[in-house]
Amino acid sequence: MLNIRFFRRCQSIVSTFILMSCFTVTIALMVIAQPVWAGVNDDHFDGNIFALYAGNGSLVPARVSLAQSRARERPALLVFFLDDSKDCKQFVDTISQLQRYYGTVADFIPVNVDTLPSEGIDHPTEAGYYYRGYIPQTVVINQAGVVVFDEVGQVSYEAIDDVFREVFDLLPRSESVELKRRSFNEFNSELVPSESP
Repeated sequence: MLNIRFFRRCQSIVSTFILMSCFTVTIALMVIAQPVWAGVNDDHFDGNIFALYAGNGSLVPARVSLAQSRARERPALLVFFLDDSKDCKQFVDTISQLQRYYGTVADFIPVNVDTLPSEGIDHPTEAGYYYRGYIPQTVVINQAGVVVFDEVGQVSYEAIDDVFREVFDLLPRSESVELKRRSFNEFNSELVPSESP
């Protein structure tokens, strides 16, 4: 009888110890763990930045490769990015707006630099061939396969639009309808013809 009481007493002590250990670990994790908050103004990963911050998840993954674009002799816009970069998050709306106007006549190829091979790429039909090690980086390649634009950082819509106007032999901005940005939510804006005063 003594052994059974001793065994039950030990079992009760062990159960209490396990319960208290679990409780202590849970409390410690709640105190130590930082909440995960990601936004457009930080370098935290929160998913597909094209879907989240440009409202355009159709850009990633790219519909065609650079080799396919070159085979079709279409202009291509390469944008090198990372999903956890503040600068890239803020720039994706510009790319989405460009796709809205030029997406049917040019190939838009977003390239997550984390997916590029670590070894050098030496063929101009591979997107990594044009990557210079900075993000965001925007490269426009015309129908003939010539790089006509290669800039690092948050490039303005107008700067890339001017390049596309030259590639497609469109009227320069000064001779066409003036566009202005109209914001329709926190992250996205729309280009619309300006109203005459």
